[in-house]
Amino acid sequence: MPGCIGLYCGRTEDQYGNYSECGACASGFRVDENSLCKKCDGAPLNYDWMYLCFMAIVSLVLNWFFIDFTNKRKSSQLLILHGSALLEALISGVCALLVVNPVGNLDITSCPVTQLSDWYTLVYNPTPDYVTVIHCTQEAVYPLYTLVFIYYAFSLASMVLLRPFLAAKFIPRRGTKSIYAALFFYPALICLHAVLAGLIYYSFPYILLTVSVITIAIHLSLFKEQSTLELLKAHVKDLRNIVILLCHWALHAFGIVSLTPFEYLKFHLPLLCLIPLPALIYIFTVKFTDPSKLDSV
Repeated sequence: MPGCIGLYCGRTEDQYGNYSECGACASGFRVDENSLCKKCDGAPLNYDWMYLCFMAIVSLVLNWFFIDFTNKRKSSQLLILHGSALLEALISGVCALLVVNPVGNLDITSCPVTQLSDWYTLVYNPTPDYVTVIHCTQEAVYPLYTLVFIYYAFSLASMVLLRPFLAAKFIPRRGTKSIYAALFFYPALICLHAVLAGLIYYSFPYILLTVSVITIAIHLSLFKEQSTLELLKAHVKDLRNIVILLCHWALHAFGIVSLTPFEYLKFHLPLLCLIPLPALIYIFTVKFTDPSKLDSV
């Protein structure tokens, strides 16, 4: 039987052992080296789970940011909205895993990611005679692509069903702006994932490390007293600052763990010591960066 042209065109075997014409494989199947559509029954790699967690963390962090940003008066009541956003993320993650194959099971099966083009099969439909297009568009990375869309859909639904009632009960007239913000950034995240999913998959550890370093620097620069002692005091006495610092460290740790396979613990484990390094460098070198003292250097 001749092979199919194109990277992602394959033949599907029916119940009688007959093979179809070359075309797209069904959901959950991927073409093999013999141009046959084979069911994906392997488990996702650790890196795949890290990618899915990253896409969930992005929306969660954005929710937390806009809850804080849209409420200028900081109070302990805002923790209710922060807790609501975390609960929404957990519910959405569990629901998203339960609806993909195998349905009703948190252990999912996955097609392996081998190259960047696996995320963009749409642009690899062959045109053998430069006129007729053989449509072989499929999800070669099942379910890594659709699972994120499903997660964002559940996130929107859970937010609309849960957060307005908590905001109305515990934070009257102060919790609605973060909901409106989420109604804007969720569609933006969906469009971003639709277009750049493959690039994000291969670069998210670097994105996370870079963003965590930049944002911790921004956070520390917003303090009025820019001295080592005052910055240390602010992050020891204020619970809010402690939580923000720990969240940045958690994101930095996530980026390091995503980037390293931790196969050689003697080499990779010490890398975790780099987690607090950006914050410590800023705090202990801030006295050398005062613009008013540049003329005296």
